[in-house]
Amino acid sequence: MRRDEGAPEWAAGAKEARQPALNVKGGLSVRGARKVQAFLDENFSRKLALAEMAAVCELSPSHFVRAFSKTFGAPPHQYVLDLRLDFAERLLLDKHLTIADIAHLCGFSSQSHFTTVMKKYRGVTPLQARSRKLRREA
Repeated sequence: MRRDEGAPEWAAGAKEARQPALNVKGGLSVRGARKVQAFLDENFSRKLALAEMAAVCELSPSHFVRAFSKTFGAPPHQYVLDLRLDFAERLLLDKHLTIADIAHLCGFSSQSHFTTVMKKYRGVTPLQARSRKLRREA
């Protein structure tokens, strides 16, 4: 499922500010970085295997993890979690979507998993983030 499929129109196509460090020694090629970034932007909301991501760049999984980390400053798993959380934060503005719906749309295995990950990496629960965002919008 693409991140904008089933999401409100305003959430579609928003680009994250994650730009790869191109031409880093030991990192992905410019072409590989762009290909994997586009692949992850389109597919982050579904279950992804490391081998599938590595295949996009035509690398072995172990080499891919090292090169990806040098290029993007984070391992692939963390990068995908950040994409999911960024998308979730935008979806939290839609009062008609439940937290469970948002968790599903963003690729988390459950509402509990979403809440745990958001609390760990963003310091707030989805409900707290929603309340803060809606207060700012008012």
